[in-house]
Order: sequence, then C-alpha cells, then structure tokens
Amino acid sequence: MSKQLKFEIGVGLLVLITLISTVFIALKVSNFSGLQDRPTYQVDALFSNIGGLTARAPVKVSGVVVGRVNRIELDPISYRARVVMDIYREFDDIPMDSSVSILTSGLLGSQYIGLEVGGDEDVLQAGDRIHFTQSALVLENLIGRLMVSLTEGGRE
Repeated sequence: MSKQLKFEIGVGLLVLITLISTVFIALKVSNFSGLQDRPTYQVDALFSNIGGLTARAPVKVSGVVVGRVNRIELDPISYRARVVMDIYREFDDIPMDSSVSILTSGLLGSQYIGLEVGGDEDVLQAGDRIHFTQSALVLENLIGRLMVSLTEGGRE
C-alpha cells in the first residue's frame, strides 16, 4: 500500500467519524426520542404564559426526566396555553395534587416542566389535568418591573 493510499484512507475514516459524531450530537441536542419507545400516558395543564417552552421539552421531578412535552396548543375555552405531557408509565404513581412549573436550565438555558409531587393518595391517570401551575418567568417582564420600581423610587 502506498503512502498516498494510506493517507486517503485515514482522512476518509476521520471524516466518517466526524459525521457520525455530528449526527449523534445533533440528536442529543434536539431531544430526539424516536429510538426510545417507552410506554407513556398523557396528562395536561393550562398555563397563562409558556415563555419559550417547546414540544419534546423534558418533564422533570427533582432533576430526573419522567416524561416529555407532547404538544402545546391554545385552549379554546380559557384562551390559555394547554401543554400536553407524555409521562413514562414507570412513573404512574404521581399524586393528583402535584403541581407543575415552567423552569429554565441556567440563566439563558432551555425551558422544561418541573413537576412537584404532592401528597394525595389518588394518582394521575391518562387524560387527567394538573390544576396547580406556575407560568414561565419572562425575563423582559422582570426587567420592566425593575425599571418601573427604580423610577418610582427616585420620585420621592
């Protein structure tokens, strides 16, 4: 085998490994779960503001992923955002009085659903609604409130 052929094979292998790595990272970053066929059940919740929450965002309890956001739609009756969540079947003992919040990973990270487990003896079933919700904190609203409070404080 000539040096030129060995060099070309080496470059080809490097390009192949780079492509495989890029695809793997892209699937991880996009929360692709097509290869994980876990049985789920659906619950939903209504929010006044979902911020930047997207479909396939994780649903977490104490930092552990217990499901994913299936879809987000506008509730035609209340005109609030209806978030439908797929909860993994292995977590079928979540109490009815649990609450959900839209949280952010870090200061500017992606948003996810944080589920706080309640203490009710009855558990969520497929099609149930979680009634205790806390909407997303929108950074622009917080900055606006801060600016208003600073300007009002200076007038006294």
